[in-house]
Amino acid sequence: MSIKISQKEIGQRITELRKLKGLSQADLAKRLKISRPSLAQIELGNRGVDVLELQRLSIVLGFSLDEFMSKDFAASNSTEFKTQGKKQTTEERISVPKFQVNKFKNVLLYILEKCAGKPNVGETVLYKLLYFADFNYYELYEEHLTGAKYRKLPYGPVPQKLDTIINQMIDTGQIQRFKTDYYGLQQTRYLPLTKANLTELKASEKEVIDRVIDQMSDWSAAAISNYSHKDLPWEVTDEGKYISYELAFYREAPFSVRNYENEEEEL
Repeated sequence: MSIKISQKEIGQRITELRKLKGLSQADLAKRLKISRPSLAQIELGNRGVDVLELQRLSIVLGFSLDEFMSKDFAASNSTEFKTQGKKQTTEERISVPKFQVNKFKNVLLYILEKCAGKPNVGETVLYKLLYFADFNYYELYEEHLTGAKYRKLPYGPVPQKLDTIINQMIDTGQIQRFKTDYYGLQQTRYLPLTKANLTELKASEKEVIDRVIDQMSDWSAAAISNYSHKDLPWEVTDEGKYISYELAFYREAPFSVRNYENEEEEL
């Protein structure tokens, strides 16, 4: 078979078909009997696919090899998906975040309760703690913690509608905003005036937030910003665009928080 498309195009097509099937990377890797990191490299276009792997992919994902290798291939028009129509769409794993405002407010309050008293925790550090809590949880459980969408801005990832939420919380007496001088620079900080409603947080969610706080809450604004800029989801996103949660599955050490080695051993 003469391959006329690039590795990157092959990876993109596999990713689209996997999502249409409603499979996670771990699910597909297990069926293909390869490691999850290997599949991630294939989807990124950094690793080629041999003929046997393509045959297994065609069986698992339900596509014709001839159609798959054609220039005008469209995942939604592949043979199996044509017959399934809308039924297949309802079975997709939903990766588009649904923003849970109340959950977000309680996560913010919980983080402030834990570390608002630290002199380094101004807006910059706070935004990064929220980002890593959300993305680490998604990588671990393939579910959204708060569902907040983060935009890539020059100083790092910033949650959507944050100013509106902060102002609401100030107006309702949940937090207080104030300015301090920190090493000669003006710093915006927040003080919690009420406690987080911990019934809003599952044990697994609280555990992930606690790990992020333990790891990063003592870092300076510069240190945590530099770290976030090396995190793959932020790094590969275009300036000003929203960062896709799906990119968390392509992380490598030290950013990845999921133990993929155990998953590989089960293959």
